[in-house]
Order: sequence, then structure tokens, then C-alpha cells
Amino acid sequence: MRFRHRDGTTVHLAYCTNVHPAEALDGVLAQLRDHCEPVRRRLGRDRLGIGLWLARDAARTLDTDPATLRTLRRELDRRGLEVVTLNGFPYEGFGADEVKYRVYKPDWADKERLEYTTALARILAALLPDDVTEGSVSTLPLGWRTAWDAERGRAGQRALLTLAERLDALAELTGRSIRVGLEPEPGCTVETTADALAPLGALRHPRIGVCVDTCHLATSFEEPRAALAALADARIPIVKSQLSAAVHAAHPGRPEVRAALAAFAEPRFLHQTRTLTATGLHGIDDLPEALDTDALPTAAPWRAHFHVPLHAAPAAPLTSTLPVLRTALTRLVGGRTPLTRHLEVETYTWQALPPDLRPRGRDRLADGIAAELALARDLLTDLGLKELP
Repeated sequence: MRFRHRDGTTVHLAYCTNVHPAEALDGVLAQLRDHCEPVRRRLGRDRLGIGLWLARDAARTLDTDPATLRTLRRELDRRGLEVVTLNGFPYEGFGADEVKYRVYKPDWADKERLEYTTALARILAALLPDDVTEGSVSTLPLGWRTAWDAERGRAGQRALLTLAERLDALAELTGRSIRVGLEPEPGCTVETTADALAPLGALRHPRIGVCVDTCHLATSFEEPRAALAALADARIPIVKSQLSAAVHAAHPGRPEVRAALAAFAEPRFLHQTRTLTATGLHGIDDLPEALDTDALPTAAPWRAHFHVPLHAAPAAPLTSTLPVLRTALTRLVGGRTPLTRHLEVETYTWQALPPDLRPRGRDRLADGIAAELALARDLLTDLGLKELP
């Protein structure tokens, strides 16, 4: 979906296909047919933006076989879909029964992360619509904190510098600028936008910046206006923003609240949990651990890294951090010029929701994704952006 900003530029809105994980190209093509096109039709759009997730095997196929890349481009066109952004955070196995810490491998100290991201940039340059010259890729925020030491930090910085050089060369070759954004996430080396200032400030390259995920922002209790202002002051580009919401529990010490939270403590994904007290931010790596121990204070609200549908907050006594998303979006695109032009709804946890909230079948999932995009569309038009055909 495209929107005209008041400054005349185009803002793109997509939804991320990591909610339909596929490892090989055949699975990606099936996604377009079985999921993405039905969502487009529900919204009554001739064209719908999608943020593709391409696993390692699919990316290698597309990067090494031009014929398959042409096939994907034709299929996108045939189904009324367009791609200006890719999700390059998960590397492979995102549809596994247990993802957890695996999603942080390989990290930016491993050459495989550099090669994978470079391949995604080349693929995206070929998939961009004919009238679009800028694409974005979101990526792992360096690595998971426990394995990240000074030596790995130096290796990661060298890899990002090499990536920047490759993106420059790609732009010169194709006339298309692909930018890559580190996506701060709780528990990672770069957990917050503030953590991104040092490594990206040292790099200082216009094609390497930040992907602001509003669920992660909220989980770490970052105030959106201050966080985005700090990035702007440091001249670090916001390459894209993922529109998402976390679980919020106002009174985590109460039995009924803990019981409600327990329904979200599932085995597939990692649900980092945080609370902000007078002594600072406290965190646990996963929601089950937070509920089973006394390690996390209960006097202040908890937030859990569980991407809940934007249009459907959890039932009381829980709620979502949608207000944080609203505040962030106002700052991102509500001013005289947008801080980013790529927005992506990323609720990949539909099938990890408590059983009574999970969509039953493809039709219900398409209904839900379309409802999320409709909400995002309304937020944008309320900010004065004009929806384009």
C-alpha cells in the first residue's frame, strides 16, 4: 500500500511474510498464492506491499539463478503484489517447532550473515517496482549479548563496513539504493535504539541504519519521542519501521494476571520480558522463566516480547502496547518530512497465540492480517497521509 506524505514523497506500507515461513522458493511462491493475494483482495486493493522473508536456501536460489528471480518477479506482478523491503533477521528455520535462541544465528561476526544479507540486497534490487529506486532490509542487531565479546564486536564492525561498500557498489551498478537496518531487540547486543548509537555512529554510513520495531521499543520501555530524537540527533537513518505491539501487564503480581500471561508462554519463540522500576530496567530472557521464578520485580508493569495482532489487544487483565506504536508512528511520519518511508506490519506470532485466539485456517488468518493493515492504514490517514491507488 502506498501513501502520499504531505512533503510529496511516497510512504510504503507492507506486511511481513515471516508469518508464513517457507525455506525454499516453491514455498515462497505458494505464500503469494495462498496468503498474500487473498489479503490484497480483502482490502480491495489492486496492489499490496509485502515484506518478504527469504530463508537462506530460497535466497541462494534467487541470487544464483536469474531465471528463478525472474519467475518470482513475474509472480509478484501477476498477483498484484510489490516488494520494497525484506526481513533479513531470521536466517533459516523460522517455521521450526522451537525457534527461541536459534533466530540469532549466524550473527554479524559470522561471514554467513554478511553473505546472506548481501544476497538479499542484490535480490531486492531486482524485485523493486520499476518506479521505486530505494529498498530496505532489516537485520539482526549484531548478535545475542551472551556470546558477543570484544573480538566478535570488531568482526561485526568489519562485516558492516564491507556490507556498506557492497551496497555502494550495488547502487552504482543498478541505480537502486538498498539500505540495511539493525533491528534493536531485547536481549541482543543492541537491545535499544540507544545501544545502536555507538556502533552505527562509528560506521557513519548512509546505507546502514536502524529498523525501529515498535514492539521491541515498547518491551524495553523506550519512550518513542526521545528514542527517535536521539537517532535523528546522531544522524543515524531509520531505514524502516516494523509496526508491532507487545503484551502489557499492569499488575504482574496478581494471580489472575499471571494466569493470563501464562497463556502466552509458549515453546516456539523467545518472549523476553521486561519491567521498569526506580532502579532501572530489569529483564528475563523468556516469559516462562519470568513466571516460574521471583527474579523479576512485580511492583511495576511487565511487558513481554510477544507480537500480538494490532487490531485485537489481549483480553483483560492484559492489554497491548498499541499506544506506543501510535506515538512512534506520529513521530515517524506525522511531521513535515517522514523519518522513514518503509513501514511493515510484523505479527509473525498468529499461530503461537493462545489456542482460543489462533485463526482457524487460511481464511481467518487472511482476515486478521487484512484487519491489521486496515488499522495501520487508518492511523496513517489520520496523520494526514493520502492513500494512493
